[in-house]
Amino acid sequence: MNRLYHESEDWVAQGSCRQYDPELFFPVSTTGPGLHDAELAKAICRGCAVRRECLQWALRAGEPHGVWGGTTPEDRRYMRRDLPLPAAS
Repeated sequence: MNRLYHESEDWVAQGSCRQYDPELFFPVSTTGPGLHDAELAKAICRGCAVRRECLQWALRAGEPHGVWGGTTPEDRRYMRRDLPLPAAS
């Protein structure tokens, strides 16, 4: 099994998002009401004590959907693009 899934995810229980409908963090579009939901979700994330852990998880997992750690899938694509490539062995 992938090491990613063996890591502790205790941080999940501390997320500010746990107080809200999960659908808010998975908008169906990037325009109109979906854009509003994404902005609201990102605002909730800004005050979250485990935002960093959430974002790190989403980046490692390559999470293609939803708002994680205050970022949208598009935000994370740009972040991954800007990460340095691992050194060749």
